[in-house]
Amino acid sequence: MKKTLFITVLLLSGFVTMAQKESGFGLKGGLNYAGNGEFFDSAQNVLQSPDRNVGYHVGLYGRLGGKLYVRPELVYTSTTSGYNEGDLKLNKLDVPVLVGLNVIGPLSIFAGPAFQYILNSKFDDVSIDNVENDLTVGLNIGAGVSFGKLGVDIRYERGFSENELNFIGTTIGSLDGDRVDTRPDQIILSLSLKL
Repeated sequence: MKKTLFITVLLLSGFVTMAQKESGFGLKGGLNYAGNGEFFDSAQNVLQSPDRNVGYHVGLYGRLGGKLYVRPELVYTSTTSGYNEGDLKLNKLDVPVLVGLNVIGPLSIFAGPAFQYILNSKFDDVSIDNVENDLTVGLNIGAGVSFGKLGVDIRYERGFSENELNFIGTTIGSLDGDRVDTRPDQIILSLSLKL
């Protein structure tokens, strides 16, 4: 069921992008400053070890419409969240479907759901196969500026539902029998190029 929903979202995003080519599509990439779990807990982890929480993303986007627009994206994301016991690394496919509004000149604001499919998870080089849900839904909200074919945007992403991985039977520092919430909580800075 989860994989069927994910494939359906991908196909719909591609169909919508192809249906209105005159609006455009392009490439995007950038940096993610990530945490996971409860907002205040992950914010504290980010402040304690800021260099351990940087990741990256690369992908494709489509833009449909004028002043009011829809922007589906397909993005490969790699995040790292630093904890006292080690680093949690996640690789995932993100499919944000954003609705935006051009506010003034090149400035726009946007928001929308983001569907995430976890491809791989590791905690200090230990592969973890027991993430509760591989497919989750979150929210993106942000603002962007366009300069011709180049664009820059900054957004905040937050997962809606708790998604845990368990360390039962694996001794990693003090995490034996513990759980880590893998729900995304991150600031994303992107550079885009319209093709």
